[in-house]
Amino acid sequence: MDSTAFEQLVVEALDSLPDDFAHLLDNVEVLVSRRPSREQRRSLGLKPWQTLYGLYDGVPLTERTSAMLAPPDTIVIFQDALVRDFRSASELREQVRRTVLHEIAHAFGISDERLHELGAY
Repeated sequence: MDSTAFEQLVVEALDSLPDDFAHLLDNVEVLVSRRPSREQRRSLGLKPWQTLYGLYDGVPLTERTSAMLAPPDTIVIFQDALVRDFRSASELREQVRRTVLHEIAHAFGISDERLHELGAY
């Protein structure tokens, strides 16, 4: 899948967000990258065989204060791993959406542990 078609899947996932949530993401930039950088993998402590579909980097809304000046948060969706692991168009579309929502949950301050409790994994 080429990068334009993949990026469209990410846009579709973002466009599906209810307006009540979407407007809270004004300070979040969503990017697509082929794969995580060496620095990203190292900072997360990932082993060579471990896969990463997305990454949130920033200060969650639950930790912000009105006096805080913060650069835009970023969410990066990693194309290569998703395309490799989800071969059918429908599976890929669903997993891209799930990954985008997962990273947005982190922007709202929801931890991986809480996502597990909610059955979001």
